[in-house]
Amino acid sequence: MFEPELSVNIGNITLKNPVIPASGTFGIEYEEIVPIDKLSAIITKGITLKPKEGNKPPRIFETPSGLLNSIGLENPGIDVFLKDVLPILKKYNIPIIANIAGESIEEYVRLSKLLDKEVSGVEVNISCPNIAKGGIEFGQEPKVVFSLVSRIREATSLTIIVKLTPNVSFIKPIAKACEDASSDAISLINTIKGIAIDIEEQKPVFENIIAGLSGPAIKPIALRMVWEAYNSVSIPIIGIGGIRNAKDAIEFFLAGASCIEVGTANFIDPLSCIKIIDGIRGYMEKREIPNMKFFRKRRDGFQSSALS
Repeated sequence: MFEPELSVNIGNITLKNPVIPASGTFGIEYEEIVPIDKLSAIITKGITLKPKEGNKPPRIFETPSGLLNSIGLENPGIDVFLKDVLPILKKYNIPIIANIAGESIEEYVRLSKLLDKEVSGVEVNISCPNIAKGGIEFGQEPKVVFSLVSRIREATSLTIIVKLTPNVSFIKPIAKACEDASSDAISLINTIKGIAIDIEEQKPVFENIIAGLSGPAIKPIALRMVWEAYNSVSIPIIGIGGIRNAKDAIEFFLAGASCIEVGTANFIDPLSCIKIIDGIRGYMEKREIPNMKFFRKRRDGFQSSALS
């Protein structure tokens, strides 16, 4: 029987398959119903230096083909994570990638130093407010992104993945700034800004008004941004946005992603990642695709045809 090779390398991390649960959508609570050892890695919920309570309810609101969330980075802080959470995650013997968030470059650097040698990598959330810039997201200015990632690179030997915000006019210069600053990979996209209005109460649903949209509704936008990023960098790309099944995942591979993260689908079906892994394997077996490098070659072929 034909057996394809599903492994992928991201920096110093070897993933046994190209499917990762996205930050904030999967945790140890799933262990009773999901065979976690079959996953390629776990990306933690966003970690900050100090504990955060998050936003007031409501925090989640369903939309047509999507989900708005306003969680507010609720987490116990880095000290509790290292003492109580990380030891539980390590028992699964798969790579642990810590999603980190801060309000200043110094906070990101401090988090990276504390996590060095403790996890396999960090996913740097740059959709956070840069207080020094008046609250603008770190990920909206290439020079700021370059400075942030460079400082993190100096602080840690861990694999660095930078999670890009879609709330920019052009993704290419942001992606290139990450590569130039020695990021090992980029992941995209994070949620898209949106709002919901309660017509009975005649006011916005969320206290913070603006929330993050995820789910199938954003998949075409995410695919387009992965496609554009692939044209500007040579480092691996992790595709995120509206992935529900193997078909969606393969679309991202053909757009230029080396692997994918599954987010909102985990809330609908906790076994989504496992089913997607099996679906990718089945697709590759049927077509006798030897390994994940095949998709990159196909993507390069599309580009060559377009330029000829």
